[in-house]
Amino acid sequence: MVRSGEIKLYNTISEFYQALGIPLAQKTEFTIHKTDTFRQQYPSKSPLFRANYYTIVIIQAGQGSYILDNQTFTTQPCTIYFTNPGHIKGFQIEEPYQGYIITFSENFLKQYVHETVFDEFPFLLAETVPPHYLKPADFAPFVALCDQLIAEYQRRSAYKNKILGNLLVVFLLKIKEMFWDNYDPQAEGNSGSQIVTTFKQSLEAHFRDLVADKTDQIFQVQDFATLLGLHPNYLSTVIKSKTGKTVNHWIIEKTIAEAQAQLMHSQQSIKEIAYQLGFQEPSYFSKFFKKHTKVTPTQFRHKHQTGSKI
Repeated sequence: MVRSGEIKLYNTISEFYQALGIPLAQKTEFTIHKTDTFRQQYPSKSPLFRANYYTIVIIQAGQGSYILDNQTFTTQPCTIYFTNPGHIKGFQIEEPYQGYIITFSENFLKQYVHETVFDEFPFLLAETVPPHYLKPADFAPFVALCDQLIAEYQRRSAYKNKILGNLLVVFLLKIKEMFWDNYDPQAEGNSGSQIVTTFKQSLEAHFRDLVADKTDQIFQVQDFATLLGLHPNYLSTVIKSKTGKTVNHWIIEKTIAEAQAQLMHSQQSIKEIAYQLGFQEPSYFSKFFKKHTKVTPTQFRHKHQTGSKI
């Protein structure tokens, strides 16, 4: 059995496939590829891994299976399945797939979809999402959308990410309409899954309050544990074991995602953004931002936005 400490976390799909010896270029936090891009020997089996990105797989032809934590699901023609960050994953392909793989980060969702994306699409926070097997007529619109996404993904355009973001909204709305219109996150499996889902929703709501100036302090582990009625150590254990990331790691990633969204889309100064996100000193915010993104807030803003206050 593979111990959790041996399961590697990949931040992008290109990192994952490069680790398998399959070169894959990636310049943006959204990707879409046809499955025949990944030339492998069949049957093939991946190592277990964790991904720090969302994945949607659209299978037109082929047979196989995939692992999501402690569950195994089969795939067949006209299958769509979805996974979100943090889970232990793996896949096995018996007959070569024909289809598409879409990946995107939370940063992409916040920057090019909209900041309240998890309100409109709560299933993005779901813990257990079984595959859906469609009739060919119901599957066809998803193939058409994938073809549109690929065409835009391969174009060079100043509006490329915005166009991809809008097409992704259409794709997610079709998924919501067909599969998850009545999704209830509280109805999910075991208590550990419910804790993770509730934590993610609480994290999202807390940062919404920060941006709306309803609070001026970033919650820490103790605060979220109190909110969920749990001991901090137990919350930390559940989040780490179920997602592969600590509570602090989730808080850091959310802080960076919100900071990037504000730097791109608001006219607030960097100082104002720092205070809004709970930093007592703007200089500490700048150091924190650079530590986790390798660029300063000013450099990030200049790259993504013009006409803003510094």
